[in-house]
Amino acid sequence: MTGITYVRGDATAPRGEGVKLIVHCCNDMGGWGRGFVLALSRRWPEPEAAYRRWYRERADNDFGLGAVRFVQVEPYVWVANLVGQRGIRTGAAGVPVRYEALEAGLRQVAVRAAELDASVHMPRIGCGLAGGSWDRVEPLLTGELVSRGLAVTVYDHG
Repeated sequence: MTGITYVRGDATAPRGEGVKLIVHCCNDMGGWGRGFVLALSRRWPEPEAAYRRWYRERADNDFGLGAVRFVQVEPYVWVANLVGQRGIRTGAAGVPVRYEALEAGLRQVAVRAAELDASVHMPRIGCGLAGGSWDRVEPLLTGELVSRGLAVTVYDHG
């Protein structure tokens, strides 16, 4: 028992009552155009606009691996843009996902979710285009979110 609820569905339409925080994994090079971000952009323009501005102004802010920006998209729905991957391609350094960056970002998500009294919703972050292994990501969710009493729902699309 992981304490994580798994459902089939769309993470951009989170289930349940109360405040919801949708978490997804972004790259560290300003790219937004493939994977789950397309579903986010179809539903709300704000997360993409915030990410692009954050990247563009990175010389003067905290943009980088492990950083998170929270964007309110509806009265009870927030999106967490979590920078958890180095680049966008698998290469000599391996797959783009950086587990330590995901873990650091999830720590920030836990704090914000507690402040908002929010449940946490996400696709299998870091495991699509970022190339990660759910066997390595799931324990990060358990350690950083579930252990703090946060309700976590993971959506498998299709």
